[in-house]
Amino acid sequence: MATPPKWWAVEATRERVLRHKTFISDMLQRDLRKVLDHQDKIHEQLAKYLQLRNVIERLQEAKHSELYMQLTLAEALKFIDRKSSLLTELSNSLTKDSMNMKAHIHMLLEGLRELQGLQNFPEKPHH
Repeated sequence: MATPPKWWAVEATRERVLRHKTFISDMLQRDLRKVLDHQDKIHEQLAKYLQLRNVIERLQEAKHSELYMQLTLAEALKFIDRKSSLLTELSNSLTKDSMNMKAHIHMLLEGLRELQGLQNFPEKPHH
């Protein structure tokens, strides 16, 4: 008959699982939330630039020459296009980062489930 594992081995495994769960919730999920929040801010900025682009295009169509701006309408559109492109690249990078973080969290959780599944045995034999 196989000898059940020592109580200290079971306890050590439990402590290790708890440390990993704490790391996942305190560090990885917090970092993921920061990345997602940053991505939301980028999307807000991008939406503002796109809205501004629409306004400038309407001004061009209406041929409002009495407006004073630091940039010509064409220069403003060029700037907005460049800024929108940069914000889109940043957003794509943040999306990639968040997907990697989610995959890392998922992998760690699966590892913990396996570890807990392997350790589901009685601590003491019942007579």
